[in-house]
Amino acid sequence: MISRIGFRVWAWLWPLVALLSSCAEPARPRAYRIGFSQCSTQGIWRQAVLDGMKRELSFHPEVQLRMLDAKDNSQRQAQQIKELLAGGIDLLIVSPYEPGPVTPAVEAAYETGIPVLLLDRRITSQEFTAYVGGDNVEVGQTAARYAASLLHEHGSVIELTGARKSSATAGRHQGFAQGMVAYPNMHVAAEVTGNWNITTLKAPLKAALLAHPEAALIFAHNDNMGRSAAEVLQQLGLSQKVGIIGVDGLALDLVDKGVFKASLLYSPAGEDAIRTALRILNHQPFKRENQLSTVVIDSTNVRMMMQQREKILTQQKDIEQQHGLLQGLRATYASQRTVLYGLLATLLGALALGAVAWRSARKNRLINHQLVLQNAENDKINRQLLVQNEEISQQRNQIQALAEQARADTEAKLRFFTNFSHELRTPLTLIMGPVEELLGSSSELSGAQRQDLALVQRNTQRLLQLVNQLLDFRKIEVGKMAVRATESDLVDFVRDIVEAFEKPARLRGVQLRFVAAEPELHAWFDANLLDKVFLNLLSNALKFTPEQGQITVSLQAAEDGRAWRLSVADTGPGISAQDRAHVFEWFYQGEQGAVAKGSGMGLALAHGLVRLHQGQLTLSSQPGQGSTFTVAVPCELPEELRASGAMQLPAISLDEPEPLPADFGTEVLVAASETASETLVLVIEDNAEVNDFVARKLRGDFRVQSATDGHSGFRLATELIPDLIVCDVMMPGLGGLEVVAQLRADWRTSHIPVILLTARSAAEQQLEGVQAGADLYLTKPFNPTFLLESVRTLLANRARQRAHFRRELSLDTATVAPASPDQKFLLDLTAVVEANLTKTDLSVEDVARALGISRMQLYRKVKAVLGTGVTDFIQSLRLTKARDLLLDEQRTVSDVAYELGFSSPSYFSTSFRARYQLSPSEFRALHVSATS
Repeated sequence: MISRIGFRVWAWLWPLVALLSSCAEPARPRAYRIGFSQCSTQGIWRQAVLDGMKRELSFHPEVQLRMLDAKDNSQRQAQQIKELLAGGIDLLIVSPYEPGPVTPAVEAAYETGIPVLLLDRRITSQEFTAYVGGDNVEVGQTAARYAASLLHEHGSVIELTGARKSSATAGRHQGFAQGMVAYPNMHVAAEVTGNWNITTLKAPLKAALLAHPEAALIFAHNDNMGRSAAEVLQQLGLSQKVGIIGVDGLALDLVDKGVFKASLLYSPAGEDAIRTALRILNHQPFKRENQLSTVVIDSTNVRMMMQQREKILTQQKDIEQQHGLLQGLRATYASQRTVLYGLLATLLGALALGAVAWRSARKNRLINHQLVLQNAENDKINRQLLVQNEEISQQRNQIQALAEQARADTEAKLRFFTNFSHELRTPLTLIMGPVEELLGSSSELSGAQRQDLALVQRNTQRLLQLVNQLLDFRKIEVGKMAVRATESDLVDFVRDIVEAFEKPARLRGVQLRFVAAEPELHAWFDANLLDKVFLNLLSNALKFTPEQGQITVSLQAAEDGRAWRLSVADTGPGISAQDRAHVFEWFYQGEQGAVAKGSGMGLALAHGLVRLHQGQLTLSSQPGQGSTFTVAVPCELPEELRASGAMQLPAISLDEPEPLPADFGTEVLVAASETASETLVLVIEDNAEVNDFVARKLRGDFRVQSATDGHSGFRLATELIPDLIVCDVMMPGLGGLEVVAQLRADWRTSHIPVILLTARSAAEQQLEGVQAGADLYLTKPFNPTFLLESVRTLLANRARQRAHFRRELSLDTATVAPASPDQKFLLDLTAVVEANLTKTDLSVEDVARALGISRMQLYRKVKAVLGTGVTDFIQSLRLTKARDLLLDEQRTVSDVAYELGFSSPSYFSTSFRARYQLSPSEFRALHVSATS
């Protein structure tokens, strides 16, 4: 009975046992043990190697990695390799410190059948399985090519090497030497052995820099030593003069801040080493030589590289989270499996609990199935991440190639830009020479000719100053602007510059003050460079300070006499927050760019010249409260910035043009006063020299009034009602196009012809001027004769238009439709006069008051539109009305006279006869008889 029950129970339990066996854990990848002999763990590059290995191993939790640090000792490393082999490993990774001493230990491991993977550095034999790492010779050659591009293939370099016995040092030095052969105008001024030590290298590097002041670049064999080199340059004040090229591509923050010119990416290759090792262990195809490429990271691609690194780190965190979840699931699975086996043992021992055990097994089978699905999903996620990493790598290579091409294109444009600026100096010199010679022969020139030649001379000098600014910009960009400082009294130097601005400031109504805290202040500075800084700051202050404003130049000692500080404060409109962030950038023109009409180089050049003096140029400003520029420079400068000999102060020349002189003889003044023309021309131009030039060319034939901005020009136009207006387009405040639009919208000035002058020559810009209502659009430079003939032609056309309006008024004025502002004005004028015809004392003032304008404006408007006076217009309208009233026989001649506002019948008869050659009685008799 018992045996039969046992058989039945066993028969019932057997399927359950089979079911539980099928729920066993799915097969895992084989576990491996990898030994890693690292020559050293010091430095960010070595740490990056280990971090890369850990990242890759996070995808393979079954693989164990044991790392031993030899601390840059070859004997210790050989002993550690033997220790790793004795501990039992499946594969050995070695990063040798020195090739020779480590080779026997590596060969012994290889001969025992253990695969050996060399990382970063090689041994002296070929008994190894695979190699993963960069080419140090290629790194050196790439550094030489990039250094040549930075120095334009001309200059000297200091090479900061690693440890002498290191194979990386030997390879990088060999490659750099080979690369420099291609550039005969470049040489290595000194070699400093840094031994990969960031502390001990500082003293010899400082000595090399002082011994070779011509050195313009440092090639450091890794970024760590490059970082220490940057500290040495900062101590010596050479940060702006000497650039740094590092190796590793890990100090991206220094490249981004401009401390490094570039860093050569020497991939840590930790991930690649683990991938290759797993291919070897899993008997998959692999490459014996895995050479990693070298990439230059500079300002053109550093932001992209930093973003890529951040993205990779973010993805790694996601992967770690996924693995954490997977480990939790596996732990759950292990605990469930233990419970399951316990239940199985209990069921075999207790027949009464069979049913419960069967149900538990079924439940656990579902859990195991879920775990299998989760494992499959995790494997899928891992494969997707690997694909994404490959895509990111390809995109990074493409972006690097594009950035390199963009850098080359930019360099070619700047080279053309500099050469073109040099070429401009020759024709400018050939212009200035003859002009100065002609001005010297005063007896052969009239006053007007001397004034024109002086205008040519000043503007040629201004153009030459712009060219010099362009060349200074290029010198600063390539580090060729040298400081030759001498010790002198800064107070006298600044006072001379301020005095040069006193006359222009006085003529503009601006108060200019110089305040020095001490009578003398001796300091080291390059007068030829600082005068450009102070001239620029004062010129800008004078441009933007309004009339009755104030400019204050203050000079004082600072930092307990170790430095000096100069400030230029004005009461101008101030600078907006948006412009303050970019005001020292090259070629930047903010909201006031159109007002100042500058090149966008002055402040950037001043900022660069102050930094060459190891100083700072700062700005504080609030819109509507003025601006203050402050220059702070040390009194003492390093020896390499000092020049021998006494300082020769440069001649002061202003970028800001002085007002036109008035001593060119009497001929100009006589010509201006001799014109008897009643035609008035208004010139609106903000440039004083162009304004005076146009006015002088027109004064021989017309009366001329001038305005220096759009607002005052429009105000004068409404007050004077000129016959013609010549207006510039680009003006501060109210531009030329806006002036034309307001003139056409105002019936007082709608009839006035307008000629626009501008340097904007594009067809669409000319179309804007015509659409705004301009009658003629002349581009600068313009022919003065053509301008004069254009004025005469427009005035002649205006005279024909006046005749047309007079013919219209001879008809019934009620039939004239107000097709234009001028016709509407005539209709309003006629309506006012007709409403007051009976007033014998109707005056011009009464009509002007009714129309809401002044007597002068009314007179100028009527004269411009009809070519006649207001009184004559009123008389003409009365006599025209008289013809209609005389046809009414019920009215006597006296009735008509008084009804039309004539003071007496006799004055009416006299006026009527003068107009129509008939008396009122004769006109009535003639027309009444004709009607009968």
